[in-house]
Amino acid sequence: MELFLVRHALAAPLPEGAGEEADAARPLTAKGIRRFRKVVRGLKALGVSLDLVLTSPKRRALETAELLAELAKGGTRVTPLLAQPPGEALLAEIPKEGRVALVGHEPYLTALLVGLLLGASVQDSLEGRFLLKKGGVAWLEGRPGPGRMALRALLPPEFFRL
Repeated sequence: MELFLVRHALAAPLPEGAGEEADAARPLTAKGIRRFRKVVRGLKALGVSLDLVLTSPKRRALETAELLAELAKGGTRVTPLLAQPPGEALLAEIPKEGRVALVGHEPYLTALLVGLLLGASVQDSLEGRFLLKKGGVAWLEGRPGPGRMALRALLPPEFFRL
């Protein structure tokens, strides 16, 4: 199976002193939408099609997933598990076959990528070895499970703008 971890595109800043509700409602910026459309076009040029997109319920992730949905023949499904630290419940929700994208947030995507799927140390992520920028994509192959996947590509959004 192939798994694509996608960090949401550039979103509006969080107003100072705003709470969690305001954070969850932040939309993508026009610049974020424009740049992520290039990511989608680039993935399409690489021959990527998706069977399913799983997304966090936060607005910026939902809007990113909507843009990514043109590559998905199986549609999009919301899971609150992508808006919290990753664990066994999230792994159980990921289909075991096909091509699936997970759209979410930092630091949870890096924790999922590094700690659970690749079996690398958290220190590796802290040292920037697995930096997943806004609108970036980590492409993995294998079986979703602790240490069972291999990193095929770590694609920053700049890659798709070249």
